[in-house]
Amino acid sequence: MPVYEFRCAGCGRMADRLLPMDQADQPGPCPDCGDVLDRRFSRVAVKLEGWGFNRTDAMVADRPGRGDFRTVRDRAEAISEGGS
Repeated sequence: MPVYEFRCAGCGRMADRLLPMDQADQPGPCPDCGDVLDRRFSRVAVKLEGWGFNRTDAMVADRPGRGDFRTVRDRAEAISEGGS
């Protein structure tokens, strides 16, 4: 279940709720004043893994076999194991 961030319309208090996606619009009342909580959109962390993303392809500076992902993968694994 995702964690949603809310702000109270009355007192301005921030509150987090762990809710199912279908209940994201029903956070309940503010724990301090009982007023309505408005949903806030906050940043999320996303990590793209695997070959074909700039971050992983950039691990190999000389890009041997450009487009040949097996060669790039083998070179990246060698680098990650402390080799060159």
